Amino acid sequence: MGASLLGRDLLSSADLTRADYERVFATAAELKREFRENRRHAAQPLAARNVALIFEKQSLRTRVTFEAGLNQLGGHALYLGEGIGFGVRESVSDIAHNLDRWVDGVVIRTFDHSVVNELASEARIPVFNALTDDEHPFQALADLLALREHLGGLEGRVLTFVGDGNNVYNSLALAGATMGMEIRLAHPVGYGPQAMVVAAAKRLAVASGGKIVVGLDPRELAPGSDALYTDVWVSMGQEQQSRERVAAFAGYTVDTALLNRAGPLAVAMHCLPAHRGEEISAEVLDGDRSLALEQAENRLHVQKAFLVESIGR
Repeated sequence: MGASLLGRDLLSSADLTRADYERVFATAAELKREFRENRRHAAQPLAARNVALIFEKQSLRTRVTFEAGLNQLGGHALYLGEGIGFGVRESVSDIAHNLDRWVDGVVIRTFDHSVVNELASEARIPVFNALTDDEHPFQALADLLALREHLGGLEGRVLTFVGDGNNVYNSLALAGATMGMEIRLAHPVGYGPQAMVVAAAKRLAVASGGKIVVGLDPRELAPGSDALYTDVWVSMGQEQQSRERVAAFAGYTVDTALLNRAGPLAVAMHCLPAHRGEEISAEVLDGDRSLALEQAENRLHVQKAFLVESIGR
């Protein structure tokens, strides 16, 4: 099943090998089965574990799933919100060294990815990236688990991301490439991916037999896709660009016509929150070909799995 994840950070989807992904998926599947059977993890593998949650961005799914997951496994979440003032009230280094003395891990949701990297480099305890402007690795874990459950496997499968080269795409490209998938991106002019992310994902794809494809026209890239994935056109911190982004993304809506163009068995994916009628139609998001709620549920299970593997064994 691969090497132990004990004491491991998760800062980027590139941090995990294929064996690591398989280990997390296996643990998540076991925890999900227990959860759905209402057995609620009697072993309490995170008993007496305390994890600090530092959130500088709004959250529904991430906060609820980390707090609920820790509670279900016998641990405790200490929600610090945004009030600790990274680099303003106190340096990242000092925050890391203090938290080392009190808790068993840190979940951080912030803007600047360098803050997460610095926190991890300074802390002796594991640090878990719950979203930055550059990456969203736990979302990618949940997404691939949902697709794996639906399709029976990931190798050779095709996922097409319709939108910009954002943090969710970055993590999906790195994770999907590691798992031998073909990850496509259809983006408007001027909203492409980071060159360094594409280069890293292509290196991973070469090793795994996967593929990375980037283009402009979703109608050209959709055919043959097992899944069409989209995200909001205006992310947190981009509100001032709202009008220009909505104009630029006209024609990039994942609707029934585009989903049918992908194929009769293709599914739709969305990390939520969603703006129905913009990046995805209500008919698709709320229809029986949508995996959005499975993705959301799996946030709970993959996060629990990683916490168990990193700080609970």
